[in-house]
Amino acid sequence: MSTSTLGFAVADEDRAVLDDLVEYFGHGNRSAYLRATLKIMRSVKLAEELRELQAFGQSKLAEQGLTIEDIPEITRRVLKGRS
Repeated sequence: MSTSTLGFAVADEDRAVLDDLVEYFGHGNRSAYLRATLKIMRSVKLAEELRELQAFGQSKLAEQGLTIEDIPEITRRVLKGRS
């Protein structure tokens, strides 16, 4: 695994929180903490994107006077039309 050293700034008032999180999630190792944080934040990003997509889909349904409860019937109709 290739690695790069990156520098970033942390506000003085956030330093104690960072140190606590590094100890807990990274067992005192900042690199391990950052790797754990990357996995968590990727999950958070995906969840937010999925919520946005769900809201978009629900708004499109609402424009047609439909709700999420109508989806199984719509799916059945579409699948029957293709078989």
